[in-house]
Amino acid sequence: MWTMRRIDLQEYQQSEPVPLSGIERDTLREVVDSLSVDREDMDGPQPMYRLTAGSTVGAMDIGELSVLIRPKIGIPKLLWMACYATGAFRPQEIRTFDFEEERALPDTLALALTSAARRAFSRGLLHGYRRREEALQTVRGRIRFAEQLRRRYGVPVPIEVRYEEFTDDILANRLVKAAAVRLSSMRLRSSRAIRGIRWVAGVLGNVSEVEYPQAAVPELAFDRLNLHYRDVVELSRLILRHGAFEARRGVIRASGFLMDMNVVFQEFVIQALRDSLGVSSRVLRSEENVAFDQGRKVILRPDLSWWDDRTCTFVGDAKYKNLTGRRVPVGDLYQLLAYATALDLPGGLLVYAEDETDTGTFDVVNSGKRLEVAALDLSGALEDVLVSADEVAQKVNALYEDALRGSAVLNGYQVI
Repeated sequence: MWTMRRIDLQEYQQSEPVPLSGIERDTLREVVDSLSVDREDMDGPQPMYRLTAGSTVGAMDIGELSVLIRPKIGIPKLLWMACYATGAFRPQEIRTFDFEEERALPDTLALALTSAARRAFSRGLLHGYRRREEALQTVRGRIRFAEQLRRRYGVPVPIEVRYEEFTDDILANRLVKAAAVRLSSMRLRSSRAIRGIRWVAGVLGNVSEVEYPQAAVPELAFDRLNLHYRDVVELSRLILRHGAFEARRGVIRASGFLMDMNVVFQEFVIQALRDSLGVSSRVLRSEENVAFDQGRKVILRPDLSWWDDRTCTFVGDAKYKNLTGRRVPVGDLYQLLAYATALDLPGGLLVYAEDETDTGTFDVVNSGKRLEVAALDLSGALEDVLVSADEVAQKVNALYEDALRGSAVLNGYQVI
């Protein structure tokens, strides 16, 4: 029976006063940057704190404390958006993942991964050829004469050889196993999720266990031979690219799975705009390095920039912030103005989530720059969100055309 202390939060929501030990307090502050943990002045045997969630959502366990932070848009839509942002799926294909709203985020992912794995593995495990280099007692494949002479001069065996092995220990299966292992390291709440992940890991028992850094999860090309693996591989890549963690403070174990809504929103916006505008990642780029000063001591990295060869013709930023009832932050406008100035553009675009701030246009005095603010409505179904993205794309296209019309002699800007 589940007996852990549990705190349920929603993104940007505050909890009632709750008791926390010093280790729990410090671990929460360390692991979740956007979570505020504030001491309450209350009498009692144990310190009380209020937790205020930020843009990081997910689930974490610290010893016997369980903390759940749910996204405002709901877990299914969050994961559909994250899947779409990979660029691997069309909107209708994402519905094959049956993400469950009532589950915690790690359990939802575990159940979805199990379902996708069952579909993929129903035709048998995917096999492929891997090059192996080993020292064997008999010749297999080709002898590596240079290595044989270097390592074993005058010794007939073992023999240094290179050969191709037909095996299930290939990248596709390694990615799936790595995702299953990462999820199994967490304290899953659903017995069905636990059984499912154990089954996935068991089927892949002969596959090597590899740890992939979040920023360097390899991609896989799909063709008619491995297309049935696409769902499970891309879902595995999504799990590996986001914030699973495990840590210890003394005897206290902390683990969980967290997703930064800022990252999900930014990746979704740029993929939706690329699809709507019909351009590739070589044209509409994310976080391209741009020099702010002549000496290139200050480097800017705008979220969105449109490049015609070496010339930038549009710049923008995607912002996922809690701005309900507030004006556009001056700092965001300064940032966009810096991008437009450095790239010698007539203006730029800020994209916020709907209802977080008002849309509008800012004509900056004494500069000739026009800064626009657009909103992407996340409240409807995924198809409705993409319709809203099409409207934002029209603003991007208008700014792009303004840049071309307003500067027939626009100078090419060197990417560094």
